[in-house]
Amino acid sequence: MNAVPRSLSILRWLLAAALLGLALTLCGCAGHPAKPPVPVSPATWRQVDADLQAASQAASGKAEDYAQGAMQNWMDLVYQRTDADFIPWFSSYWTQEWLGVRVAWYKLGAKNDEEPATRLANYLQGQYRKRVLDAVGRQMDPDSIMQASTDYYLQELGAQVKAMPGRYGIAQGDFDRRLQDIPAIVLGPPEARNASLFQLLHARSPQSVPAYTALLEHVRQAGKAGTSVEEPDAGMAAVAKQTSERLVGEMTVGGAASAVASAVGKVAGAMISLGSLGFSVMSRDKARPEMEVQLRKSVNAAFDEQWLKLMNDPDSGVLAGVRYLSIQVEGNLLESEQPRVQTAPQSVPDAGEAP
Repeated sequence: MNAVPRSLSILRWLLAAALLGLALTLCGCAGHPAKPPVPVSPATWRQVDADLQAASQAASGKAEDYAQGAMQNWMDLVYQRTDADFIPWFSSYWTQEWLGVRVAWYKLGAKNDEEPATRLANYLQGQYRKRVLDAVGRQMDPDSIMQASTDYYLQELGAQVKAMPGRYGIAQGDFDRRLQDIPAIVLGPPEARNASLFQLLHARSPQSVPAYTALLEHVRQAGKAGTSVEEPDAGMAAVAKQTSERLVGEMTVGGAASAVASAVGKVAGAMISLGSLGFSVMSRDKARPEMEVQLRKSVNAAFDEQWLKLMNDPDSGVLAGVRYLSIQVEGNLLESEQPRVQTAPQSVPDAGEAP
């Protein structure tokens, strides 16, 4: 009978000891608050900034390699489509006949000798855009390559930046505030056209940041205002001039044949007209290979030149967005003073919102 009370006494004693230990622990915690975070040294921040610059340069190099490969693929598609569609269309007998009619029409109202060739060039450029550039553009084009290259730069930079806080033992909040202090896009006002490096790297997607879409549009507008490449203008102008001169010559010969046919009567005139048509078909078939070689040479030479411009133009080329961001990021890192890490914590804005 005494065993049960004795067991209860032992249980009470153990419970009281546990409560006493918990109380002492809580008192000890209250008397010894958690140590404040160790400040990051200026030397560490300088090393972080140097690593950020190196990461930006590496990301730029990878984005340039991507853009160059994509542009080469685009050019290959353009050349293939030119050979498969535009050149056969241009050099065909009936197209040449139709171009002759257009040149004759242009000459009727021409103010000078250059006008027919200029108007023919515009017509050929429109045909080239429809038959080649628009068709290839349904797969890829320089504008989509520009945006993809800029996205790729941010993706590569973000992957490298992600590991930096742990590498240097920096609290994530302090590191995020450092990224907030680095302007990456400065197109404002309004303020929504500006963005920090933090916003671009932590957004759901770059396109969710208003300043980023403003940057892409800024590049596109620079192309429209300057020398954006939509068709091989120089090459097509040369082809149009040669075509116009040749068709004017053929019109003169054709006009003489028509005059003779009218003079000799219906039956003989019909025979002469048929003979002239047969001669024209044979003449153009004979000249067709040389015409195609010249057209291919002119168009390809123009595109080779424009490919280089699209790769190298700092304002409207396919790397214009990458270069803008890298210059902003690296330039601000070089010019920035030592960040103040002892400031009061700031609220971090939602990554998808405007700054």
